[in-house]
Amino acid sequence: MKVNNEIGVACIMAAMLTACDNGPKFQVEGTISEADGKMLYLEAMTLDGVQRIDSTRLKGDGAFRFNASAPTNPEFYALCVDNQRINFSIDSTETVRFTAQLPTFSSSYTVEGSDNCQKIKEISQLQYALQQQVIELEKNQLMYPGDIVDSIDVLVNAYKERMKTDYIYKEPMKAYAYYAVCQSITDLTTTYQLFNPSTNRDDVKCYATVATAWDGLYPDAKRTEQICNMAIQGMNNTAPVQQKYVNIDESKISEVSILDVELPDINGKMHHLTDLKGKVVMLDFTIYSAKESAERTRRLRDVYEKYKNQGFEIYQVSLDNDTHFWKVACEKLPWICVHETDGQAVNLYGVVNVPTFFLINRDNELVKRSEQISTSLEDEIKKLM
Repeated sequence: MKVNNEIGVACIMAAMLTACDNGPKFQVEGTISEADGKMLYLEAMTLDGVQRIDSTRLKGDGAFRFNASAPTNPEFYALCVDNQRINFSIDSTETVRFTAQLPTFSSSYTVEGSDNCQKIKEISQLQYALQQQVIELEKNQLMYPGDIVDSIDVLVNAYKERMKTDYIYKEPMKAYAYYAVCQSITDLTTTYQLFNPSTNRDDVKCYATVATAWDGLYPDAKRTEQICNMAIQGMNNTAPVQQKYVNIDESKISEVSILDVELPDINGKMHHLTDLKGKVVMLDFTIYSAKESAERTRRLRDVYEKYKNQGFEIYQVSLDNDTHFWKVACEKLPWICVHETDGQAVNLYGVVNVPTFFLINRDNELVKRSEQISTSLEDEIKKLM
């Protein structure tokens, strides 16, 4: 009887493991030459640290294949042999194939089956080349220390501009854009972030661009929360003491009707504010690169999704100086996003501080501005519905 019980428990455990293993999978395969007898590891590069998923001992032909549970949003992994690694990303149930040889495992390999992985390879190779150039400059005993610092700054700034143009702003919703903005290098003394949102306002824009794009596609992902928090914290750390556009007496703002605004969206299409008659409208003036923008946009999205089918609309006017940043930041937003071109709308509505908003009823009448709301935005919208 005891034997039967043990067999029964073993069968139950096996069935449970099989059931847990029936979910969608991704596959990583390929060949690594000149690595006979070496251990190859598949690791997950999680926000909580490196987690080893699987391993295999390579044979003479170098062939390998790993299967692992597919992530629900883009995640990062690595193949590791000895002290070398190949970084890559997985979106879902794809199959990615690597071909490499051990002496140049991490620096000279081919990858097939994933554009993201190909881009990450490009970034990794450029990153390694930059690191070597920095180290060579630091070792140079014929240059003055100040000249070395200046030369490194020139190299790093040129590299960052290339990253912005070719990888970060190009497709910020992709895994390779996330990888690019979070990269670091190690010189002779330390490891440091290339894009540092804690101290550099321009770097914050890179984080905010990726954060906004990921929030649109993967709002519940841990990586989205992480990069949004980094962007918000960076905005807090680098924001000017106060952001103002024009100094106009707020008493001049009319509360009985609206003044029409006609501004272009990211595709150049003109949108009239008065065309929204029949809807409850939030006329919102904002700066996407401002410190509170990412968190504020998330709250607005919740309100918009709740009331859009009842006739609620947002007409959001960006006052960002960087039009490219504005286009990327609002590309995935579900409401009307336009850009202020000459200050006309700001002057018409007497905008003093940003962000600020106005609520407009279904008859095209301005009801309240943000400074007059004592309860909550949602409560005011309900009243106008």
